[in-house]
Amino acid sequence: MEKVKISISGHDFYLKSEDPNRMYETAENLQKRIDKLSAMAASMSLTDIVMLAALDIADENYDNRNVVIKAQQLSQEIQAKSLACEKRAEELEKAKNSELKILEMEYEKKLESALSEKSDDITDKEKRITELEARLESMESEKQLAVANAVSEREKRFNEESSKAQKAISDKESLIKQLELQLQQAQSLQQAAIDKVSSENALAIAKKDNEINELNSKLQSKDNEAELRCRAIEEKYAIELKNKDELIEQYKDFKARLSTKMVGETLEQHCLTQFNSLRMSAFPNAYFEKDNDARSGSKGDFIFRESSEDGIEFISIMFEMKNEMDTTATKHKNEDFFKELDKDRNEKGCEYAVLVSMLEADNEFYNAGIVDVSYKYPKMYVIRPQFFIPLISLLRNAARNSLEYKRELAMAKAQQVDLTNFEKNITDFKTAFSRNYQLASDKFKTAIDEIDKTIIHLQKAKDALLSSENNLRLANNKAEEQLTIKKLTKNAPSICLLYTSPSPRDRG
Repeated sequence: MEKVKISISGHDFYLKSEDPNRMYETAENLQKRIDKLSAMAASMSLTDIVMLAALDIADENYDNRNVVIKAQQLSQEIQAKSLACEKRAEELEKAKNSELKILEMEYEKKLESALSEKSDDITDKEKRITELEARLESMESEKQLAVANAVSEREKRFNEESSKAQKAISDKESLIKQLELQLQQAQSLQQAAIDKVSSENALAIAKKDNEINELNSKLQSKDNEAELRCRAIEEKYAIELKNKDELIEQYKDFKARLSTKMVGETLEQHCLTQFNSLRMSAFPNAYFEKDNDARSGSKGDFIFRESSEDGIEFISIMFEMKNEMDTTATKHKNEDFFKELDKDRNEKGCEYAVLVSMLEADNEFYNAGIVDVSYKYPKMYVIRPQFFIPLISLLRNAARNSLEYKRELAMAKAQQVDLTNFEKNITDFKTAFSRNYQLASDKFKTAIDEIDKTIIHLQKAKDALLSSENNLRLANNKAEEQLTIKKLTKNAPSICLLYTSPSPRDRG
């Protein structure tokens, strides 16, 4: 017996049959019916579909009761699950409704509290508005009262002043009447006095005429005397004026003979006085002195230098003062001194060069103020004496702004100098060490050579000593072997007889 598995709604069903062919036909028919039922499932519930499938299968008179039983069980399970789901849905709906009611109640409470707070605020604001309106009304009433009081006071004062004015007018009218009366009396008295004076004047005039005539005669004589005195004075002053003109001419001639150096020194003194008057207030740490160093053959007039608190010089100016008299025969130009001024500036290590000049007085180019002539020589200016202090201030303030850069540059230069000195020290050490090493090496080689030479000499001495020892040994051997009477008297029979014959003493 064979089994065939069929899946319906996720559940597996097995068909059994002894006839495999019939079983497969049944499976095919069942699959077709399942497809048919699937097409109908769009408008039917799952339970209806399962029951319909089970009934449809059961209508076939096959021995497949297990399918129907399982379908019924599945339908019951589906119904139980659907009831549980519906119950769960009802419970969820009830819980949702209860939560919504709770939320609605909380919202209503919050809304009521907010409304009560808003109503309280509105009540307070209305109270405040009422208070303000009351205060405004009281202020308005006070204002009206004050206005009324002021008006009444003004009217009272006006009435008082008008009464005072009327009284003063009446007083003045009475005074005028009194004065008119007094005037009439005075006029009558004056007329009488005039008549009296007229008679007296007539007599006085006659008397004065006589006196005038006398005075005219005296005045004529005085005029003559004065004219004589004026002539004498004019002659005296004419002589004195002539003498003064001659003295002025002498002074002009003397000034014309003055050297340019002396005239320039006058301008130098002027500039020095200007600077010294401001030295302690504007330039307390500055150096401003005459240039007395003429080792190079020339020198400027003044040198200005200023340094910071840490000793870094941030500005230096070489000044040259030039002036000449109007009557000087040889007229110089400012350009004649540019080259020498630039040379002095470079030799004295100054940053700027300034020519304070009174030359070319009619030249508009130099009369405009501070003239920059850097197009000819770098950092050179030509000024009139009145711009002496302003130019120093301008250059000083400009240089002070670059003090930090100069400080960093000085530090870099110092570091570079230190590095150069360090490298020089290293180079000097290497050179000295190399020299000493070379000398030591040469001495060592010389000592080695001398030792080698000494060894050679000692070897020669050793060889000589060994040779001498050998010769002494040979001599000793020869002395031992040959120094006998027999060998000595060999080939000398007379000597041998002499040594072998007895002496006369022996014979006697």
